[in-house]
This record gives sequence, structure tokens and C-alpha cells, in this order.
Amino acid sequence: HPEMEFFLFGSPHDPTPLDDGSYFDMTPLDVQQDFRRAAIEMLEKTGISVEYSHHEVAPSQHEIDLRYADALTTADNIMTFRTVVKEVAIEQGVYATFMPKPVEGLTGNGCHAHISVWDKAGKKNIFATTKGTGQTGELGLSEQGAHFLGGIMKHASALAAITNPTVNSYKRINAPRTTSGATWAPNTVTWTGNNRTHMVRVPGPGRFELRLPDGAVNPYLLQAVIIAAGLDGVRTKADPGKRHDIDMYAEGHKVKGAPKLPLNMLDALREYDKDKGLKAAMGDEFSAAYLKMKHQEWNSFTAHFSDWEKANTLDI
Repeated sequence: HPEMEFFLFGSPHDPTPLDDGSYFDMTPLDVQQDFRRAAIEMLEKTGISVEYSHHEVAPSQHEIDLRYADALTTADNIMTFRTVVKEVAIEQGVYATFMPKPVEGLTGNGCHAHISVWDKAGKKNIFATTKGTGQTGELGLSEQGAHFLGGIMKHASALAAITNPTVNSYKRINAPRTTSGATWAPNTVTWTGNNRTHMVRVPGPGRFELRLPDGAVNPYLLQAVIIAAGLDGVRTKADPGKRHDIDMYAEGHKVKGAPKLPLNMLDALREYDKDKGLKAAMGDEFSAAYLKMKHQEWNSFTAHFSDWEKANTLDI
């Protein structure tokens, strides 16, 4: 199931938080408490089931988690969800944004994906096992599940070009420590058990959570690239690598040899372009068009003169 995070502001021109709430804050917060209730009611009227909703870590940040479904239905539900959230915000006189990192110093907006693969009848979870051994098996992840995870780890740096598709995306996954004490977004290609400081966590038997995607991701491309990377892992029997059961924010420096995620969109596009297998799986025609479009976006960004440049170099 997807976990969707977003901020509520007074307007698109003023990204100032509307409350001082924090993670799972149960204190009534005026319009924002009513907002989640209204959004959930509208989602359920459209046939979309909601599993959880709560205030997120940052002030004015919220999360609504949708019930699991097949890949295409999940993508459709995410698109409808975004529209509903935007519409309810307009009705209540606020502005909703899924921008990956809308406020400096606060946590960003993720679109965490909980992943499992089932048989055609939808009765058997192929990723689940009760007899597993080793680093993945003892967490309840089957051999096929481990290889699927291996594919995600293998292609992670290239994956970012799809899962983190904007210039702003890399302010989230490469953010310094936030006022909440952590970014709750990955910056290194690592996996673990039930630990939210890594790129992938295995919270329980038969599934894992990919915490890399952000609120700007195209939900259809998200499903496609997860399937492409995962199936390549199954086909090649990819090893997910060592499990790191540590707090990556406090002890990440102790991990040796784990690749860092791309520092910016250009690095991610270069990683995607180098990953011939993933490009082919996503479709060569699509990949060429996507790379062209995103390079144009990057060139537009680099051609922009920022206030930071003027403040730091105008006096030379």
C-alpha cells in the first residue's frame, strides 16, 4: 500500500506551516483535523479504502495511507487521491502540496511503497515464508522476495531518476538533520528490518517498504520501475547485500561500501542512462524520451540565476 505525505499551507505563495503539530499528534488542530476527515470521506465515496491517517513529523504535514491493491489500481488510486486532497484543500481555504521538500529544515514528502507479490488468484503471498533462514528469511521474506529486493538494491541509483523526478527531490533525500531530529528519507542504498532510517525496511513477513519515492513521483512509472527492477532481481537471483540493523542517521558513517544515492537530478539521470537493463525493461523509446525531457528540465534549472548566487558572488 502507498503512504502519501503532504503539507497544508495558507496559499501556494506562502509555505508557512499552519500548526505546530508533530508525529501522530492527537490534539485538535482546527481546520487540519477536519481536513483529513473530509478527504477520507470523499476518498471512500469514490471506492478508495483508507487504512490510516495521522499528523506527520513536521508542522502542517500529514499522511494518509491507502489500502493495498494491484499495481495498476494502486497507481489509479494515487492519482485520484492527489486530486481529492487538492480539491478538499480548496474547499477549506488552504493549499495542499506534495512537493518533495517544500520547507527548508523540515522533513519532506515521501510516497513510501509497501511491496509484495501474490499469485494470480490473489490468495498466496509469494514473498512470504515461515521457514526462511539467513538475513532475509528470518524476517519472513522468501527466496523470491529476497531476489526481488536484490533487484531494487541493484538498480537503486538508476531508480531514483523515476522515483525522485524533480530538482527539488534531492533536497529531500540528501537533506541535513531536520528540526524533528531526522529527515526520515534515505541517502544511502541500504536495507534493514523494521527500521525507518534505511532506503528499504522489512517491517514484517512477506513484504518490504521502499522509502525512496517522493510526492512528485508519477504513480504509473513508480509501479513500472519497481516491477522492472524487482523482476530483474528474480531473474538474475540478485543478492540484496548485507542487512544493516543500525540507525543510519546516527551510525551511517560506520557502513562501508554502501552506495550513496544520487546527489542531484543530473546524477540520477546519468545513473539511469548507464543502466541498460533497466532502460530496456522500461522501454527504450520511453527511456530516451524521458531522459530528453528531464535533461531539458535540468538545463532550465541550471540556467536560472538564484538569489544565493547573487548573495555569495556579487561582491567579487
